Amino acid sequence: MHILLLGSGGREHAFAHKLIQSKHCTQLYIAPGNPGTASLGKNISVSINDFEALGQFVLQNNVELVVVGPEAPLVNGIYDFFLNNDALKHIPVFGPSQIGAQLEGSKAFSKAFMLRNNIPTAAYAEFTTSTLDEGLTYIKNHTLPIVLKADGLAAGKGVVICSNITEAQVEFKEMLGGKFGNAGNKVVIEEFMDGIEFSVFVLTDGVDYKILPTAKDYKRIGEGDTGLNTGGMGAVSPPPFVTNEIMQVVEQTIIKPTIQGLQKENITYKGIVYIGLMYLKTGELKVVEYNCRMGDPETEVVFPRIESDLVDLILSVFNHQLSTVELKISNKAATTIILASGGYPENYEHGKLISDIEEVTDALVFHCGTKQNEQGALLTSGGRVLAVTALHENWKTALSISNQNAAKIQFEGKYYRRDIGFDL
Repeated sequence: MHILLLGSGGREHAFAHKLIQSKHCTQLYIAPGNPGTASLGKNISVSINDFEALGQFVLQNNVELVVVGPEAPLVNGIYDFFLNNDALKHIPVFGPSQIGAQLEGSKAFSKAFMLRNNIPTAAYAEFTTSTLDEGLTYIKNHTLPIVLKADGLAAGKGVVICSNITEAQVEFKEMLGGKFGNAGNKVVIEEFMDGIEFSVFVLTDGVDYKILPTAKDYKRIGEGDTGLNTGGMGAVSPPPFVTNEIMQVVEQTIIKPTIQGLQKENITYKGIVYIGLMYLKTGELKVVEYNCRMGDPETEVVFPRIESDLVDLILSVFNHQLSTVELKISNKAATTIILASGGYPENYEHGKLISDIEEVTDALVFHCGTKQNEQGALLTSGGRVLAVTALHENWKTALSISNQNAAKIQFEGKYYRRDIGFDL
């Protein structure tokens, strides 16, 4: 079958790497893709949010499955666009409906969903410019530290943890004043949760579900989890502290109520529910956030551990066979380290020559932010440039392999965290 994959980052390169292993996949198209995906399929220069052009491409190229990598097309309603078009409605789009994608598209929506469905999460309140003064008073009376979240999509950077009242009030006003564009038209203020985070990925058709491998990613730019938030600087799967007992609690208190909530509220959801969890020092488990797709860089450690045919799994979502399909997961651990441009996540230079990728051994290299010039040379083109993934029976050995290979690849200003997994 012909498959169209949407996206251009490391997550999509990992998707492409897995999709072409399927017995079903005879042609893979990636819109717009990157130099890494170009070696696995055919990149096409169509915007991921130009639904009309994507629909025309699908019809002209006999595409039988659309796989959506990033969140923006889902939040913008690509599932509904195909479903409501007579010429396209027979083509499965792997991802939730627009209302389902609001679990990620709106922090306020997702918090209210959790509240309605008795899913444990941090206490919160939400404010807009019309309730600015109430928000400032709320912050003044809040315990420290304080968590501020832009309601909408902010590329993983819309969460700020403030350690004093003045800092929180300034940040709150900046968010509502447009720091994150329209994403900050509403701001959610949460209690701070003290613990260790990990991510659970649930494949669902809205009724049945399969729990994919768990992962832990590292958001802060600095070693020891210091500095600004990023899109993610590395990941480990599975996190060694996530026991079977913990996962039983997660399934009973979080996953099942989430899927039941989707059913109860008649929300169409055929895709991935990403659940960011906090394992509190008290032993409680609470939801930090939902995402409506796979994470990045978590996909780069989760997918290499899945031994099942990914297209089989995706098709089972649309064929109502998810409960009967087998999900095989490797016992090996996977680790990935992100190589970033100097200056990221703030201003950074791009267009730097990348060399020595061919020196990498016993590891996978996924392209996150790269491009090729007219001469075919590989250049940096994003804040996060490459993800170096290794698999091994022992997660510490896998990390060592990732680190050794991260050191081999060269480009001006290269930066990476050498302490991924430090807290495990």
